[in-house]
Amino acid sequence: MKPAWSVLLLTTLLGAGQGLFLALFAADLAGIAARGLFLYGSIASFGLLAAGLLASFFHLGRPERAWRSAAMWRTSWLSREVIVLPAFMAAVFGWGAAHHAGLSKEIVLSLGIAGALLAAALFVCTAMIYACLKFLQEWHTPLTVINYAALGCASGLTLAAALAAWLHPPLAAAYAAAALAAGAFAYLTRLASLARNARLRPKSTLATAIGIKHPKIAQIAQGAMGGSFNTREFFHGRPREVVRAARWAFLALVFPVPALLLLFLPHSTGMLFLCFVLQYAGLLAERWYFFAEARHPQNLYYQAIA
Repeated sequence: MKPAWSVLLLTTLLGAGQGLFLALFAADLAGIAARGLFLYGSIASFGLLAAGLLASFFHLGRPERAWRSAAMWRTSWLSREVIVLPAFMAAVFGWGAAHHAGLSKEIVLSLGIAGALLAAALFVCTAMIYACLKFLQEWHTPLTVINYAALGCASGLTLAAALAAWLHPPLAAAYAAAALAAGAFAYLTRLASLARNARLRPKSTLATAIGIKHPKIAQIAQGAMGGSFNTREFFHGRPREVVRAARWAFLALVFPVPALLLLFLPHSTGMLFLCFVLQYAGLLAERWYFFAEARHPQNLYYQAIA
């Protein structure tokens, strides 16, 4: 599949925003008084969500009709995501505003619980857009949902640690330890999905793709003078070296490099923000590889171009 940068930014920014909010709400549930951290953290979470939403508009052919994407909510995970995302953003905004205004604990708790439930629902909706596609074997697995949620929580916790070092230092070490644990879990689940995908065998063949039963089939032309929507949108068009480099980049940056920094360097604000930046760069590489790894069956038919 062809990775679209708008989708890469959408999924990674949303995941970090969701993970950050869940980290903040966990501290709030634990009874930790850090109103400044909760306020500015909720602003950062809302900003990440808004940036992801903005990025999604660059993937639309007719952005003015984006509202119509919610119409198929009964059957479409994309429509459900379109509905859940603004609801989650409203909950994040309300939770941060309630903390800033000093509203009652009951109101703050209610908004926080609503936000946590919507964050979990958004992880499921975003991941299921891809996991529900049976013809893409690399995506059609529960590991897709687990990976999206785990990687989002890991990046959100790393950002929470950086914000805590700046706004509420006593929490920085706890968030850093949680980021290490979440990052290790996310890394292991992603390795599991890579191992699973390496063992997959295509269900379709060139014979089934073109409907000709013959033991020896060789395609020498696409049948058209140039490319088409199919050849542009269902294959990444990059050489194997680029795909391999993206794989090694995310395998290094998603967890090992940030983990080394968290384990062996002081938890200063600058270092923790550097961890988040490196990890986010790894997430972009991971998400690019996630799309590039998926082998669309239609490329069997268009292999002379793809």
